[in-house]
Amino acid sequence: MKERMISRRTFMRAAGVAAAATAVVGAAPAASAASFWPFTMDLQILATSDTHGKFDPWDYAANKADASGSVAQQATAIKQLRTADTLVIDAGDTIQGNSSQLFLEDDVHPMVAAMNAIGYDVWVTGNHEYNYGMDTLQKIMAEQNAKVLTGNVYAPDGTPLADGYTIVRKKDLKIGLIGMVTPNITRWDAVNLTGWTVTNPVDECRKIIDQIKDQVDVLIGVMHMDTENEYGVYGSGVTDLANACPEFDVIIAAHGHKEIPGEEINGVLVIENKNAGATMSEIHLQLQRQWNGRWKVVGRSSESLQIAEYEADPELVALLAPYDERAKADAVIPIGELRGGNMAPDNEVENIPSPMVQDTALLDFINEVQLYYTGAQVSATAMTSMTGQMREGTIRKCDLTSIYTYENTLYKLQMNGAQLRDYMEWSAAFYKTWQPGDLTIAFDPDTRYYLYDAFAGVNYEIDISQEPGNRIRNLTWPDGTPVADTDSFAIAVNNYRATTQLLIAADIFAPGEAMPQLLEMDVRGDLGGIRELLGEYIQTVKGGVIQPHVDNNWKLVGNNWDPAKHQQAVEMLRAGTLTLPGNEDARTLPSTVITEASLG
Repeated sequence: MKERMISRRTFMRAAGVAAAATAVVGAAPAASAASFWPFTMDLQILATSDTHGKFDPWDYAANKADASGSVAQQATAIKQLRTADTLVIDAGDTIQGNSSQLFLEDDVHPMVAAMNAIGYDVWVTGNHEYNYGMDTLQKIMAEQNAKVLTGNVYAPDGTPLADGYTIVRKKDLKIGLIGMVTPNITRWDAVNLTGWTVTNPVDECRKIIDQIKDQVDVLIGVMHMDTENEYGVYGSGVTDLANACPEFDVIIAAHGHKEIPGEEINGVLVIENKNAGATMSEIHLQLQRQWNGRWKVVGRSSESLQIAEYEADPELVALLAPYDERAKADAVIPIGELRGGNMAPDNEVENIPSPMVQDTALLDFINEVQLYYTGAQVSATAMTSMTGQMREGTIRKCDLTSIYTYENTLYKLQMNGAQLRDYMEWSAAFYKTWQPGDLTIAFDPDTRYYLYDAFAGVNYEIDISQEPGNRIRNLTWPDGTPVADTDSFAIAVNNYRATTQLLIAADIFAPGEAMPQLLEMDVRGDLGGIRELLGEYIQTVKGGVIQPHVDNNWKLVGNNWDPAKHQQAVEMLRAGTLTLPGNEDARTLPSTVITEASLG
């Protein structure tokens, strides 16, 4: 059972903490009063996660100011709120994103420098910390002044990457903190984790709790995991953890980029933050002294702070200025020139990116590059940012980051026609089924936008009037020949798609089912990942100049709306008289539709 928690301020008004304290003091024997002082305590926890390199209020990929959140702004909030009884905790995904890969070899990474200046108590590694190899991660860990926790990752010799827990004291209050990372890092960074063992967080937490529960008064989980599990892997979501380990008072979740001010799961308070420093969780545990001198949690409250409301801390901005200057200079390094228009048309509807509903030069270009470097017959790629765009004119390094956010590498697989169709049907489940009367397209609320792939090297239609699993129509080779189930060919994909879906049993292929085979990993790794290959292709293959090209090899069908009524809906959305609300997860597209009835 999940229950929304009340805010701290409401709690403080209703809980009668002072009255409870008086009751305890009045009941305590006079002889023991001195040894039992204090009788009550308010333990404050300030929690962050998924900041993804956003150390200053600047988006280096877009090369523009962005004060929607940053570590520098979080620093201001922490300074204002911190007391002697405050813990500051981060749940990972720190060093990846926003051009922060530039600083991996620095003596101190800017994100770590910021955290050290703020004075974090605990840091847990996130899945993206493993993107750059274990040597780099261990270097970053050594730079941290905070206690690093990750209790379910073990080196080839059996030694843990980091401790699984720590016990922190506030006065005589003993606080146990347990930190784990999602076990699915073995899917996303399998190469980097070769020889390493990643165990189940539930099992590890259960062992630690049984070991320390009598030594601590408060138990806090710091988990780089979303609320629900992924790929059906038990223990990869904190709901599994809360159900298995109800001894936790609080679990700080991460990874999902969802704003969860406070939910109760099996009696455990669970919070989660949005990404890029947009929110910070303020948690309060109300404690009372017991007859045996131990502390007991008697109340909990939490709320999500909107970091856009805070100015950047000037001292931290000054400290980070050299990193900021380097990132800004790097962002505008010229790569080449785009002539003949933008790579994607403007969105018809503001929060539905055009590459998600029509073929565009943007994804065609990425697929073109992937086909070139692999020599494959088919390629698949996804949007890595809902705002990705390349505009006519000078192409700068930041423009490549804008259209390819992640540091993915390029894989080449062997596949047959039946496997390709299964893969495409899985991708096409991104769309909700069109219903008569719908005037816009809706999307599965549980499918993140970067799980939808556009394919090159084949022609096809996606019939969204049909249920998922039966949507791919007229799948042919470029010469019009139908793609047969037995056709064998090479396909180019990113490492994330290969290792999470195509080379293992997951959502597309069942255990025991024949799956594609790996031909080559990290294709042209000497040049870098896919983002670097885009730049290399522009400079060396195209002579520094590219033009937008759309081959229109795919289209959506089945959305048989009245064109005039659809246009009316679009105009009303643009005018603000109708809205398409977003989902809780900022990485999914609108799951609701405008219908004919909505027009009034």
